[in-house]
Amino acid sequence: MDEYRIVEDRDDLVTDWVCRGLQYDKQWLDRHLTFGFMQGEKIIGGLIFHNYRPAHEIWWTVYSTDKRWCNRRMLESMFGLAFEGLSCRRISLLVSKNNTDSLNFVKKLGFCPEGLLRSYRENGEDCYIFGMLKSECKWIKKHKEKKNE
Repeated sequence: MDEYRIVEDRDDLVTDWVCRGLQYDKQWLDRHLTFGFMQGEKIIGGLIFHNYRPAHEIWWTVYSTDKRWCNRRMLESMFGLAFEGLSCRRISLLVSKNNTDSLNFVKKLGFCPEGLLRSYRENGEDCYIFGMLKSECKWIKKHKEKKNE
């Protein structure tokens, strides 16, 4: 049975993997923190935390090739770092309008649509802005409940 785990991206290997998968140049990234989601020794997902405004907001960019990367433990870690570790009030992210799988995924996680950026992507595709406030996060609440047990 393969083990699923989170690894810190020390040499930008995961960052490079995410950017290649999304067909982005790394030039857009400021200081960032990236985690890889591993199945055995294979990267199956990556999350880049970027555009951090201390105690206010963090942006996420997520890419995966396998839906199994996302489990309760991973989600609690991701949201816990953003809301507790970095003390953010909100997480923001962009999803291409035609990416129905990602749109459904972020809504299921609890992100709320906040607007539409028309012709935003390099190819002219529209993007939705999604956001989640700490007070709305069902993953952090569960994390806190477990701590108090």
